[in-house]
Order: sequence, then C-alpha cells, then structure tokens
Amino acid sequence: MGNRNLFPKKVYDEELYRLQAQLVDLQEWIRVKKKRLVVIFEGRDAAGKGSTIKRVAEYLNPRSVRIVALPTPTEREKTQWYFQRYVEHLPAGGEVRLFDRSWYNRAGVERVMGFCTEAEYQLFLSQTPTFERMLIDDGIMLRKYWFSISDEEQERRFRSRLEDPMRRWKLSPMDLESISRWEDYSKAKDEMLDHTDSPESPWFIVEADDKRKARLNMIHHLLGTIDYSPPPPPHLTIPHRPSPSHYQRPPRDLDSYVPDYAASLITVD
Repeated sequence: MGNRNLFPKKVYDEELYRLQAQLVDLQEWIRVKKKRLVVIFEGRDAAGKGSTIKRVAEYLNPRSVRIVALPTPTEREKTQWYFQRYVEHLPAGGEVRLFDRSWYNRAGVERVMGFCTEAEYQLFLSQTPTFERMLIDDGIMLRKYWFSISDEEQERRFRSRLEDPMRRWKLSPMDLESISRWEDYSKAKDEMLDHTDSPESPWFIVEADDKRKARLNMIHHLLGTIDYSPPPPPHLTIPHRPSPSHYQRPPRDLDSYVPDYAASLITVD
C-alpha cells in the first residue's frame, strides 16, 4: 500500500523542480547577504514532514543548509534550560536550518505522553513567545509550519509503513500510541497554537492528506514569505587542460579496485 497522492504526478514533478530552482536562488541570496533562516516542521506522526524536508533540501548546499533532527535529550541536557540544546543549532550568517521537529516537542509528545511536568509545560508556553521574539529581533527569519492530516490518512500511512520492510523503521510504538491518543494530541495542538501563534511569529497550517500538494503548497508559501532577489551567478569558465607532462602513473595493478558487480547483472544473449 503506497502513498495516496491524488495530485497529478507529471504536474507535481514539473512544479516541484521549478520551486526547487527558486530554493537554490533563495539559498544563494541568503549566503551572499549573510541572512539567517529557520524553518520549523511540526505535525502529527506520518504527516509528511520528513519527506517535505527532503524535497526542500534536495538541491541545496549541505554545508550551509542543514536538517536538525535531535534525538531524545541526554541526562545532562534534561538539566539544562529547555531551549539550550536548540540554540546551538541555530544558523550563523548565510545559513539555513530546517528543524524536523523542534522545541515544540514539549507542547506535543512531551505534553501528551507525560514526559514533562505541568510546571515545565506551563513555563514553556510562557517562554516560547519571548524566545522566538528574541530570535526575530536579532534578525533570524523564522517560519513555522504545522502539517495536518486526518485520522484515516494517518492510520493508512501507518499500515503502509508496517507492510513495507524498507520503511518499517519509521514506525515506532510511540507512533502507534498516537492513534489511541488522537484527541489528546488535538487538544495539545490547539493549546500550543493558542499560546504561540502571533503576528510576528505565526503558524502556517499545511493540509497534508495529499503529500504532493502539501509539498508544493509549503515550498511555494515559504518562497513567497521572503523578499529576496537572486544575485547574478559568478562568471565561470572551464580552463584548457594542460598538455601531458612526463609524469608516469603507477601501474594500475598496484591499486585495489571495487569489483564490477554491476557488469554481472547484464545478461548477454
């Protein structure tokens, strides 16, 4: 059982490539102008955050555009200021950070599953608007996207992962727990939006039952929120290859080569 994408694939492929070319222009503008961009991807399990991030980053320079997907905090990190481990991953000038989940873990899974105390949760709600305002005031461009899917589509994607040995690793007991806690996650999301959606740091909801449409809509929206103009490309020319000198390479049989496995797959009649 594969992904249920209703949007025409040919139209999707052509438009995605066009938008990805614009992302390359945006990346170059950010690099030249020393701008800083943080994009947060949040949403329910199996909502398509990871696949969208993959399309966003596909043609971008991994040296300056990095995906941040932090593991469970260590015992030491649990004693730090909550935002501390995220701060060290914020971009410097000319960089982009794509957060595959973020500090909003506290408002979602930690809240629903009881991984934080009520006091820690309330402190998070009160500190987050101030924290994000500090980032924005310092010049960071912050964009927050919530990927929304129906309960039927989430279950369908879970079943698809369970039946696919190449994608089964993406399914965890915590994911399955979200089915029985659907309403709890809905309440947590609504409370999170109520406290952290503001004019200076708004949430943008991405309808994600159709993954192709969700990717196009999210990327198109992101590009439209930033007033950028791509700098002219540098003038590059490929130089003439110099004539061979008297250098003699060592014999090839002194090197260890990878066997030509691919050739064994071709049958000659």
